[in-house]
Amino acid sequence: MPLLRKEPEISSEELFELEPASHPWWVAHVRSRAEKVLARHLAGADIPFYLPQTERRSRRAGRVFKSYLPLFSGYVFYRGGQAAREAVWRSGLEPRLIEVTDQARLNDELRQIRELQRAGANLEPLDDVVPGDPVRIVDGAFRGYTGVALHERGHDRLIVSLSLLQKQIAVEFDKSVLTKAGRA
Repeated sequence: MPLLRKEPEISSEELFELEPASHPWWVAHVRSRAEKVLARHLAGADIPFYLPQTERRSRRAGRVFKSYLPLFSGYVFYRGGQAAREAVWRSGLEPRLIEVTDQARLNDELRQIRELQRAGANLEPLDDVVPGDPVRIVDGAFRGYTGVALHERGHDRLIVSLSLLQKQIAVEFDKSVLTKAGRA
């Protein structure tokens, strides 16, 4: 059962062939979970864009749910000049626009990601949680629990402390349910 339906992630396969002089790459940074809103806005304004997505499956109460999440949380790649930038600002999402200084390199890297997707590769963003980071569990029966990330013998663990007694315990969790504390 889909939680978030799959939406178009690219405006056109010719996106990577556009002339950089008239259609330079830009990166729009929006708040997390607003990427698809911006992509729909860009599609409605006929602005070429790329929002690579990955399928995520989760299990709750014995049911498997499927969602499609942006591969790069908070970022939408688009092409165009001043009119495109103005359209992005009119989205109402208060995006931060990032100018791309190496157009050819970004084009090649995004094209490679697209080719991997079309070939059926399962792309997964690497989480930036490293040992020692404060983390929070975001899914499952222990949602909301916090602790410190620990990586031990190939397993991701959460350390929970009882500071009054100066004791700690470690619990194993799937990496997909951990996020840095302070993030949604």
